[in-house]
Amino acid sequence: MDTQAKVVIVGGGIMGVALAYHLAEEGETDVLLIEKGELTSGSTWHAAGQCPSLVSNYNLAKIHDYGNRLYPTLEEKTGQYVSWHASGGIRVARQQADLDWFHYMKGIADNVGFHMEIISPAKIKEINPFYDIDGVLAGAWTLDDGHADPSGLTNAMARGATNLGVRIVRHNRVLDINALPSGDWEIDTEQGTVTAQIVVNAAGSFARQIAQMVGADLPIANMEHHYIVTGAIQDFVDRDEEFPVMRDPYASAYIRQEQKSGLIGIYESSGITEAWGPSGLPPWSSDSELFPDDLDRIMPWLERAMHCMPNMLDAGIKRVVNGAIPHSPDGPPLLGPVAGIPNFWLCCGSSFGIAQGAGCGKYLAQWMVYGDSEINMTGFDPRRFGVFADRDFMRAKGFQDYGLTYATPLPGEEFPAARDCRHSPLFDRLKDKGAVYTQTFGWERPKWFSANGQEEDYSYRRNATFDVVREECLAVRESVGVIDLTGFAKYDICGADAESYLNRVLANRMPKRDGGIALAHFLSRNGRILGEATVTRVTSEHFYLLSAASAEMRDLDHLTQQVESGEQVTIHNATDERGVLALVGPKSRDILATLTEASLDNESFRWRSSQDIDISGMKVRALRINYVGELGWELHPKMEDLAALYDAVWAAGQNQGMVDFGLYALNSLRMEKAYRGWGTELTNEVTLLEADMARFFSHTKTDFVGKSATEEKTESTLKLVYFEVDAKDSDVRGGEPIFIDDACIGVTTSGGYGYAVEKSLGFGYVSPEHAAPGSAFQVGLLDDRYEARVLEDPAYDATNIRLAS
Repeated sequence: MDTQAKVVIVGGGIMGVALAYHLAEEGETDVLLIEKGELTSGSTWHAAGQCPSLVSNYNLAKIHDYGNRLYPTLEEKTGQYVSWHASGGIRVARQQADLDWFHYMKGIADNVGFHMEIISPAKIKEINPFYDIDGVLAGAWTLDDGHADPSGLTNAMARGATNLGVRIVRHNRVLDINALPSGDWEIDTEQGTVTAQIVVNAAGSFARQIAQMVGADLPIANMEHHYIVTGAIQDFVDRDEEFPVMRDPYASAYIRQEQKSGLIGIYESSGITEAWGPSGLPPWSSDSELFPDDLDRIMPWLERAMHCMPNMLDAGIKRVVNGAIPHSPDGPPLLGPVAGIPNFWLCCGSSFGIAQGAGCGKYLAQWMVYGDSEINMTGFDPRRFGVFADRDFMRAKGFQDYGLTYATPLPGEEFPAARDCRHSPLFDRLKDKGAVYTQTFGWERPKWFSANGQEEDYSYRRNATFDVVREECLAVRESVGVIDLTGFAKYDICGADAESYLNRVLANRMPKRDGGIALAHFLSRNGRILGEATVTRVTSEHFYLLSAASAEMRDLDHLTQQVESGEQVTIHNATDERGVLALVGPKSRDILATLTEASLDNESFRWRSSQDIDISGMKVRALRINYVGELGWELHPKMEDLAALYDAVWAAGQNQGMVDFGLYALNSLRMEKAYRGWGTELTNEVTLLEADMARFFSHTKTDFVGKSATEEKTESTLKLVYFEVDAKDSDVRGGEPIFIDDACIGVTTSGGYGYAVEKSLGFGYVSPEHAAPGSAFQVGLLDDRYEARVLEDPAYDATNIRLAS
């Protein structure tokens, strides 16, 4: 075995092999893949090989689509037989919500490029004459997908990788991984020691054990999953054509042909079982392992599936497969760096590894080789989880994710697992006042306030919360509102070199005066947007940085890993030490003035400035800035003072019409002001110039990360647009197609209804020739297309009079 490699990949399932293949395709061939058994001997070999197109995550749909395009070509490219079955698939709708989701997915299909049709029950019956269409409203027919032999796919990519120079060593277990003083890794194996610059954990069901070797752990739960193969079915014997893979939420199952037999895979919603419980960790001796079948556990769904395909009822069960499948807490795989551990990457946690393997390998390889991927990787980055994602969290979320595999995803829907992770001190107070919570990076954050116990009727269309959120928004615009934003990530950057350091790692110039505030962005070396932060200069040697709650670990990595040797800078994560209360609206100054002796007029306390002031006897860092677009302050007290501060503010605001408001209202208010969102408009796919954020890019600073790459990119195929759309009962969510005639010319990124301006608003990326103010196009919203126009200015208060008044 070689003793050195630039990249060592641990794990020879489809995820690790696909990464090796695509690293080589991108020109990185100094790669060594180490597998403890045979290739595919973990969870890959026993997979059913399903490759669906229909996934509601826009970027995950791109991952699936890439695999469905690559897999049929692998045999010709590598000479390895893969047994690709281009059967297509049909998912059935049995409720209106299912059908609305199909229409939303049709928009994603139009953007991504896979062929999808929404078909009638009669058409389903024509395509698959064996399916019982009783109770079926429609079908989503995807024509470019199918299923394949997992071992064939994996070995084809392995052959392709080795043909390009990758080395693969089988039957060689990794025993330990240690960091060297040089920053390299030393990997101890049964066949010797190898040194690498980068280690990638692609160990599938063993990924947690590999992570534990470097002092980490992963939010992955290995779940048992059954599929059964029937005896031969005469209907299949008598015809040459294979029917599409059927997917039905009623049976929580996929149903397809396996040669001339039937195959049914069940995702049960009760009796769910963790593999290798109670630890959830497989023994190192586990190779090609299956578990005893438990047909009683899956029988309710199995019976439903067989009634959907009645010709399977009397075929008998020839084979039962019950194997382990890794599940992440939220569904998507873990692709990217591990927080706080430089050059240790993940390519694991996929519950649909066969469908996702190729795309995960391709886009992760791009990120590793070039520093960026051509798709938005935010939703796959392992740093979307923090230390709150402990063993109890991962088990609860993993069980939940497994059981929801065939549930129709509905916007805003909340689920109960692992909801007691991170609470603001205001949690119980606001809950008693009707706060309906959502979870972001473990934090419980109020979405909206239900004064009478009303529940949200989750839907792709405007629902019962529409009028409630209207009242929250109009109260903020007309009087004053308060929102708990404690989940913001917060950092203290201190030291003699703090200012020069921040000027080097962020694109905007740092404030020159104490109390100054700047909006700034982390860029990759290619000029792509990696993060967004609000930076307050407390003193010349102390800066206070805020960023998105979900970016806490990512931004901490951006900050800590760019400190140069000898630089006098300390970085402290203060997220849990300070609360955040935003007090916003035209009456906010009047209310705050009753609680502090500090001068709050424009001359004494300017817009985009900060002061440490006394409020009701509490020391509070007050920032005159907000994400709402009104006069107001973000108040940052010590965490232990947050409840008392809220009580004081609330009491002072009672005769001013003060309301509590949540994230739904915040989104509407920011859309009216055309404020971009990190992870939606601002992603690793685009530069600040493409995102129409040139004003936050300092051309005058001598140098900073990403500067030259941004300035050198003189041509672009994308431009961010802000638009109004003549919507009726649904609004832009992100991922919808933008059309001119029948040509898809762009994609939406986020949107919402603006209650003060009475307009449905959205952001999207289009080609530059369609980006000029006044340009017209159509936006696909569910089952129709609606006229839209590019706006030159924010729909609300374009000149910022209300902010600066």
